[in-house]
Formats: sequence, C-alpha cells, structure tokens
Amino acid sequence: MSFSSLATSAALQAIFLMAMGYLCAACLGAVWLCRLAGVTDPRLRGSRNPGFSNVLRLYGKRLALATLAFDALKGMPALWLAKNSGLPIWVQGLVGFSVLLGHSYPVWHRFRGGKAVASAFGVLLVLTPPVALICAACWTLLAWRVRTAAIASLASAALAPLASVWLAHDYVWVIIAFTLLVLVRHVWNIQRLGEGSEPRFPGG
Repeated sequence: MSFSSLATSAALQAIFLMAMGYLCAACLGAVWLCRLAGVTDPRLRGSRNPGFSNVLRLYGKRLALATLAFDALKGMPALWLAKNSGLPIWVQGLVGFSVLLGHSYPVWHRFRGGKAVASAFGVLLVLTPPVALICAACWTLLAWRVRTAAIASLASAALAPLASVWLAHDYVWVIIAFTLLVLVRHVWNIQRLGEGSEPRFPGG
C-alpha cells in the first residue's frame, strides 16, 4: 500500500472516530435518564443544566450518579479505538474534543448541552488516567468543602494542564484545549459566582 493510501486510510479513520465520538456524546445522560425515570427534563428546572449537579439538586444521588456514569462513559469507545489504533496524539485529541463538543452542543437536543465536566473526565480517563484521577480527587474534595459544583469544576479544569506537565507531558496541548472548552462552558457560572447566586449542593 502506498504512502498516500495509508494517509487517506488514517484520515478516514480519524474522521469516523470524531463523528462517532460526537454523536455518542450528543446523547445527554441527564435528559435520557430523567425521561426513563419519569421526571421532568432537568433543562426545564433548577439551573437548567443537563448534568450531574443539577440532577443531584433536583432528583437526588441515585439519578445523579447514573447521569455522571453515562456522560463519562459514552465517549470512551471512540477514544479507546483512537488510542489503541496507534493514531497520533493530536488525532486522539481531536476525537476527545469531538466528544466534548457533542456533549456541549448535541445535535440530538437542539445543541443545548451541558458543561462537559463528566465527559471530560471520561476522555481523560482513557487518554491520561493519572490526570483524570487527580482532577476527580480535586473535584470531589472541593465539592465536599464548598458545596458548589462550578468552583470544583473550574479548579479541576485548571489543574488538568498542570497535572499533565508532570504526568502526561505528550498530552499537554491536547488537555489545554479541553480545559479551554470547559472554561468557556462555565462563563455564566463564573458570572453567578461573582454575584453570589451560584446554586449549591443540597445540605450546603
């Protein structure tokens, strides 16, 4: 097989995996699981965000944890294939970014998606497991202490590139791109934090 044929094959594989990652991630766990549970779409109540924290505040731990697991796992098949097919790190990054875009701007839900924190954890867990675990520990500790998902999410997102310098140097620029998207998705949360109106977890 010629070099051009190999390049074409790799490009098609990358495009397929990016599309797969986006379309799988565009299935919002909060919306689907709440529908199955027979409760109101979380995009219509609370903070109106279809994610773990809003579902927790509205419907409790069981449904929230199911949402978290769903959103973390849904992009993993595409990422696993990208990583284990020997595709370059920057292509793996594109597949991961497609997963985050799918959750943030889902075609199945009129492009009204979530903040991509759980999906980012799933992406990192496949590409850079140590970074993912450190960020998860940071999120859990801060969420427990300050009881505000936005603060925990923003701090964990900011920590990810720093942790990658130490634990996954080859993925630094990829993780910076992930972090920027998560921060952009939290613009309104940052504004509410400044106003003191950001919702807190139950019991806070």
